[in-house]
Amino acid sequence: MTDLETRPPEGGRSFAGTSTVTDLATLDADVAILGIPYGTTYDTATPVNESAESPTAIRARTDKRSLIHHDFDIGRALLDGVELTIVDCGDVPGGPLPADGPANRERAEAAVRAILARGAVPIVLGGDDSVPIPFFRAFQGGGPLTVVQVDAHLDWRDEVYGERHGYSSPMRRASELDWVEGMVQVGLRGIGSARPSDVAEAQAWGSRLVTAREVRTRGIEAALTHLPDGGEFLVTIDCDGIDPADFPSVSVLAPGGVSYYDVVDLIRGVAAKGRIAGLDIVEFGPAHDPSSGIGATVCARLVLTAIAAMIESGQIGTRA
Repeated sequence: MTDLETRPPEGGRSFAGTSTVTDLATLDADVAILGIPYGTTYDTATPVNESAESPTAIRARTDKRSLIHHDFDIGRALLDGVELTIVDCGDVPGGPLPADGPANRERAEAAVRAILARGAVPIVLGGDDSVPIPFFRAFQGGGPLTVVQVDAHLDWRDEVYGERHGYSSPMRRASELDWVEGMVQVGLRGIGSARPSDVAEAQAWGSRLVTAREVRTRGIEAALTHLPDGGEFLVTIDCDGIDPADFPSVSVLAPGGVSYYDVVDLIRGVAAKGRIAGLDIVEFGPAHDPSSGIGATVCARLVLTAIAAMIESGQIGTRA
């Protein structure tokens, strides 16, 4: 297996029954779904994070009907009258050891770079919140980009236990990339890993912090107002940013959060503002998902929402 090859989806079930392409050098698509199960762990004694099974769980909540049946949230069938190619690129394999953070990052970044080189929009199914770090790095040479994050937490720690690429640091690492010019962090609430100095440094860098309470009182426009018209955006969704009433499937629950429809409206608003260069969904814990599979279903719905929003904005697809 080369750096441009992935492993097929677990059990052979692709996202929404789309074709599977694991040789990324041959990719020919508008949208590429990519699983990145492994990131950079803090605890090498338990190296497989609880989100590693997320890509498989999310795929299992979709089938061909997701693309061809009428979708009342979209207002039509997703691919009705639209020429668009969506493929599933399978999952990025972990390193020789799942705890090998550098190898995991290298493989993940190479896979996303390959997708971008073939002209497709990458939609990543994580994995924990360390996955956005190699995802963002793959866009080197592009931009300038604005990162739009949904998360309960600030993710601005420089290091934790000496590790600078873990799930508490993706936004700090993003701020260090030359091709990232702005950042809007949406859904912040409660007490997380951020210290007062982290908040001050995020604000000094220029990140726009929009709390969950602010969204509740002002609506999602509280976040959209900070986005540049005609911009290029990287969207990263940490599932713990969503209200547990809509998404209970995370390891640490906290009251409040943005609603499912807030996130839907945010994605649509971002697409209307400019171009979605890529999107990832992380921190879904299948072990915490109720028997209804609501968490996996929400993740799948958000992917479909993003594709629909890009179609409506004219970014992808051709009207037949």
